[in-house]
Amino acid sequence: MDVLTEPFGTSTLEWGALQLRLALGVVFVHSGWGKWSRGIDGTGRWMESLGVPFPQLNARMVATLELVGGLLLLVGLFTHWVAIPMTLNMMVAIWAEKFKIGAPFQGSESAQGYELTVVLGAGTAALVPLGAGTFSLDALLN
Repeated sequence: MDVLTEPFGTSTLEWGALQLRLALGVVFVHSGWGKWSRGIDGTGRWMESLGVPFPQLNARMVATLELVGGLLLLVGLFTHWVAIPMTLNMMVAIWAEKFKIGAPFQGSESAQGYELTVVLGAGTAALVPLGAGTFSLDALLN
């Protein structure tokens, strides 16, 4: 074992996948649950104001994707596959925040930025080829 490249005895990539999944999972579960608990109709009305087609249906689909997808990331189940729609969801969110809302990249006292959305999109995109790693239900079931 090389202490510099494998300090924990297991591939550092495996530990990185675990940390990435857990961080993303917590954020997405919180986001999805928040949409449902605050009143999903409000999310639908906000989407309607942006010109999103079928806003109430899309609000429910996004909230469910974030909640269920976040839970799947936390346990590392179907990680490659759930990361794909989550990445697409974040790409749409980035587009909406930048071009429809005109949000700044970095938030300020007067406006929320979209930098977190970029990080979430990049994180889920990284999980598409990376997968869940050793410490996951995906690995346990294979």
